Amino acid sequence: MSEADRGMGLEAALWRAVAVYRGLALLYAAAVIAMNFDGYARPAGGWAVLGVMAVWTAYTVPAFRDPRRRRWPLLAADLAVASGCLLATAWVETPANIADGRPTLPVSWVAAALLSWAVAGGRRVGVAAALVLSVANLLVHAIAGTAGGISRTTFNGIVLLLLAGLVVGHVVRLALDAEARLARAVELESATRERERLARRIHDSVLQVLAMVRRRGDELGGEAAELGRLAGEQEAALRTLIGADPAAAPEPGDDVDLRPLLTGHASSSVTVSTPATEVRLPAHAAREVEAAVAAALDNVRRHCGDGARAWILLEDGGGAVTVSVRDDGPGLPAGRLAEAAADGRLGVAQSIRGRVRDLGGTVQISSAAGAGTEIEMTVPRP
Repeated sequence: MSEADRGMGLEAALWRAVAVYRGLALLYAAAVIAMNFDGYARPAGGWAVLGVMAVWTAYTVPAFRDPRRRRWPLLAADLAVASGCLLATAWVETPANIADGRPTLPVSWVAAALLSWAVAGGRRVGVAAALVLSVANLLVHAIAGTAGGISRTTFNGIVLLLLAGLVVGHVVRLALDAEARLARAVELESATRERERLARRIHDSVLQVLAMVRRRGDELGGEAAELGRLAGEQEAALRTLIGADPAAAPEPGDDVDLRPLLTGHASSSVTVSTPATEVRLPAHAAREVEAAVAAALDNVRRHCGDGARAWILLEDGGGAVTVSVRDDGPGLPAGRLAEAAADGRLGVAQSIRGRVRDLGGTVQISSAAGAGTEIEMTVPRP
């Protein structure tokens, strides 16, 4: 899902929730400062800190609403301001009040920065922000000279910060992953419905026409037979296409099932045999194997004549995947591949051997005059 799509969904709602919390926490901090300012060592300092918190809240609420500005510089500044307001407690409050466990100046307002980090980066980032704020809490006691008498209130506050960073970050990641999976499921359902609609229309028109052309070509012979053969190949390819599973479309960087890539080459002259279960490879490796198979089939078409047949066999050996391409053509005379390479014709060397070699695999070519050719490609799993 794109950033723009996510910005319109759950993620935008999460940032709105953080903004609401930030505003409400600011009101609570203002009420606490108003009740306690007469007991501060520097009452004016309390109002000054409240002013900083109000200005920063007014700035960050619209800033975090814009995905383009919702980056780590802003998040770092948010955590720095929260930590600074927290540390200001040691300058504004009296040591006695700090030792007694009176609330810090920003009270729970500092947790807005923690929530921002948790929403942006998940539980690990949320816990990192909680640790920074916890250290600032401890420094308040160290600066005020009360490090030896940390109150239960301070300890409980540190524990709550760590739990909030862990739990909120974890839940946010789960929620965003669930939203992405739901969007993917909706896309697949839409694609499946459209594919079914097209399949019905194709079956009622194009496939029937191609099947009729193939039958008539076989009956008439000659050039019509060639036309019928081509129509049969297109019919088989269309049936494979409309029968493919949309869920098999790979995501970037994912492992993919190699079977649909190979069955896409099935036709009236190409038979594809695959296991009943998925044969997964990294997306890049799967595409390279499919390209090597396509190159092998192209060699069959060019060198074995129109009537040649080919068979593709996919085998899953656990630690490695083997794909064999066999044809019933005239076969290769001894030394033919070496002669082609010496003459600069590197189709097999580059299109097949080169691709498989780059994946760490091996290629074995077995052929004899009049007995066809078999190319066996083995690719190890990473």
